[in-house]
Amino acid sequence: MGQKLKITGWVAAGAVAGVLTTVSLQTVARGSLAPLPLEELQQLAAVFGMVKTDYVEPVDEKKLISDAISGMVAGLDPHSQYFDKKSFKEFKEGTSGRFVGVGIEISQEDGLIKVVSPIEGSPAFRAGLKPSDLITKIDDTAVRGLSLNEAVKRMRGEANTKVLLTIFRKDENRTFPVTITREEIRTQSVRGKVIEPGYAWIRLSQFQERTVDDFVKKVDEIYKQDPNIKGLVLDLRNDPGGLLDAAVAVSAAFLPENVTVVTTDGQLSESKSIYKAIPADYQRRAGADPLRSLPAALKSVPLVVLVNEGSASASEIVAGALQDHKRGVVMGSQTFGKGSVQTVRPLGPDTGLKITTARYYTPSGTSIQAKGIVPNVLIDESAEGSPFAALRMREADLEKHLASGQGPEAKSPEREKARDEARKRLEEEAKKPPQDRKIPEFGTDKDFPLVQALNRLKGQPVLVSKTQVIVDNKEEKKEN
Repeated sequence: MGQKLKITGWVAAGAVAGVLTTVSLQTVARGSLAPLPLEELQQLAAVFGMVKTDYVEPVDEKKLISDAISGMVAGLDPHSQYFDKKSFKEFKEGTSGRFVGVGIEISQEDGLIKVVSPIEGSPAFRAGLKPSDLITKIDDTAVRGLSLNEAVKRMRGEANTKVLLTIFRKDENRTFPVTITREEIRTQSVRGKVIEPGYAWIRLSQFQERTVDDFVKKVDEIYKQDPNIKGLVLDLRNDPGGLLDAAVAVSAAFLPENVTVVTTDGQLSESKSIYKAIPADYQRRAGADPLRSLPAALKSVPLVVLVNEGSASASEIVAGALQDHKRGVVMGSQTFGKGSVQTVRPLGPDTGLKITTARYYTPSGTSIQAKGIVPNVLIDESAEGSPFAALRMREADLEKHLASGQGPEAKSPEREKARDEARKRLEEEAKKPPQDRKIPEFGTDKDFPLVQALNRLKGQPVLVSKTQVIVDNKEEKKEN
């Protein structure tokens, strides 16, 4: 393949944030393949003029142009995007793992916001918030009825400003107010622990700028606590992706040096690249190899990789690389199937363009676009199965999604049947009391897939799924 795209900006591989890096605007102009379509541009100018003069009320010119650009890019595929000032700032916060807020990981429960965990050292942590606390109000706004994103926006803000949270603590049966001063938060994308003597669990929730350093730190902590690790579970469930170099680094931590991790291919010569398990392909800064302190045992420790329908892009790169090189057993559900590469190009100091420039391929040359990684062992979410998995959105379900480039996609009534059955089960589930509908949190002894992964590492029986529907480019089939 051609010369690798030099890493000089954002290198992302996520379901929301894209892949590769920033290419200069001069490169874009030099690489133009065709003259501008003048007749169509004249029509665009004519429409702009008509809207300005004929619309029922005055319209903002800048907003018209911004909306036109957004529509043009959005018509390409689900992952290309025009960033205005606000969304560009949010994008940069997402890839850096830094934002201004109170410092809590949250979920939704019974229409309220549940504290999953306060980030260690954050304002929320210092204020005494605990896991399972319920937030009922943010300042004067009741939380019930707000979406999770709306609640997040209300809790974020400028540094050194205050937000009043009203907390209901169930185990104490009391409601109380907490005033928290916002500050810059560094999210923790890596969790892990020794589950039991000889067996450890490491979870990556996203691939961010700090992920590699945090991953190395966590691995070192685990091996310091138990030097005789006999099996490791790498948990990538619900990991939407993130930075490509972080995915290459995590893969390289387990793989032999210099083997291929992922390849990319597109129209630009810079998009035709091979990324290997070498420092030059995952280092963000000049200097020592960030993986240098990892124990040598990590290269050979028995490994299970947990994935599900929420594992996308960068997490699929890792799972695909470890699977193709037979370094680990991939267990769980078929992954999301985002195998496209997005390049982020600034258009000025405050705006930018994220545009799909390539597909990426596993080391064996397989495109997972609109298909995903099929686990070696299919595992359900619980002992009762995965009753609602068929309802989850995947890349193949997205309107205008990019094809895999490796054969036509075929639709089968099999998956639609599974969806109809899942909808019926969901209606029945909704009738149950809230306490009977809760899904166990990852990393606990009630985490069914994790228990099955540990059984695999120990050579004990594994409860394999007999109902999951596998989506293939050419057919859909049930695995038994």
